[in-house]
Amino acid sequence: MKYLHLIWAELFRRKTRTILTILSILAAFLLFGLLNGVRESFINAGKSAIGAERLQTGSRLSFIQSLPMSLQARIAQVDGVKTVTYANWFGGAYQEPRNQIFSFAVAPNYLDVYPEIQVDPKQRETFNNTRTGALVGEGLMKRFGWKVGQRVPLISTIFPNRDGSKNWQFDIVGVLHAKDKKTAGWYDQMFMLQWKYFDESTPYNQGAAGWYVELVNDPKQADRVAKAVDALSMNSPNETKTQTEAAAMASWMKQTADIGLIVTSIMGAVFFTLILLTGNTMAQAVRERIPELAVLKTIGFRDRTVLGLVLAESVLLVLLGGVCGLGLAAVLGPILSAGSGGTIGLPPIGVASWSLGLALMVVIGLVVGALPAIRAMRLNIVDALSGR
Repeated sequence: MKYLHLIWAELFRRKTRTILTILSILAAFLLFGLLNGVRESFINAGKSAIGAERLQTGSRLSFIQSLPMSLQARIAQVDGVKTVTYANWFGGAYQEPRNQIFSFAVAPNYLDVYPEIQVDPKQRETFNNTRTGALVGEGLMKRFGWKVGQRVPLISTIFPNRDGSKNWQFDIVGVLHAKDKKTAGWYDQMFMLQWKYFDESTPYNQGAAGWYVELVNDPKQADRVAKAVDALSMNSPNETKTQTEAAAMASWMKQTADIGLIVTSIMGAVFFTLILLTGNTMAQAVRERIPELAVLKTIGFRDRTVLGLVLAESVLLVLLGGVCGLGLAAVLGPILSAGSGGTIGLPPIGVASWSLGLALMVVIGLVVGALPAIRAMRLNIVDALSGR
């Protein structure tokens, strides 16, 4: 610690360069904090269902594999299940394929298990009595300028009609409102259609459910209920996996892409670039101070002490930017989660993330400072003072 003032002075010898480098490191560790939160949310999702009010049951093989409708009655008999509903993914687009819409066909009692979605009672009744009726999220209505009573065409990206066409027509009969915009705002982007109409209109469903949703009596017993539901179809052609809705979403994403590999690849590229940038900064800093380092050796500083000073400067540089970056990620994570309306659920940056982050900072600092530090340690006093 007695050399801290010397290290600090050398670090900010070129203030502009140092500040720009710190900002680069800050950006890298801000990205690390946020992406590591995404990775942890996928890893931790589904470890336990305890505390979940709703469970989602899908095929154990793949999220595109449907389940028999006969399973509904059997799930309803499981001890601890209060209500069972079902739905199918529709996969619609409006006008152009790029205008993808979060659309799916739902059972008549689907909204009974989602009290956070508000629908006018009259509009819900109209929906139940209208074969081609659709309930549309408030945000989606504003996005496309739709009105209640309007007929809208959707292009299904998956399911054709019985006539072979992928053009579907729906009548908007009601609007979906999220009770809490901060945690359930993504409901504003939903497009719900009648499951019966969907099932009758496409030859590719034939009375199957895409997934089931169970409302449990006691959230503390959710884990037991999930295992009991899966036991119903064990060793059958339609084995199921029951988990929380967050875990189900994570499972869908994992089957689409390897999230862990994607995050690791991005961070690998970011840190590789950071090492090059910070290494260049340290190399320039030491090159500019060769005469000064020679003077330090002349007045009695040992080679190992000079080595330690340069390494400490490098580590301190990375720590300054890294700690600020991780701190900013800890602040922005909850803000992003709340602002997304529940679409993004970043966990708080815990001890494990901070420990990993600090370890990376120290390692990167030592790596980028190693070559300049070794050069400073091997510096010949006569050659340095003579400008050779």
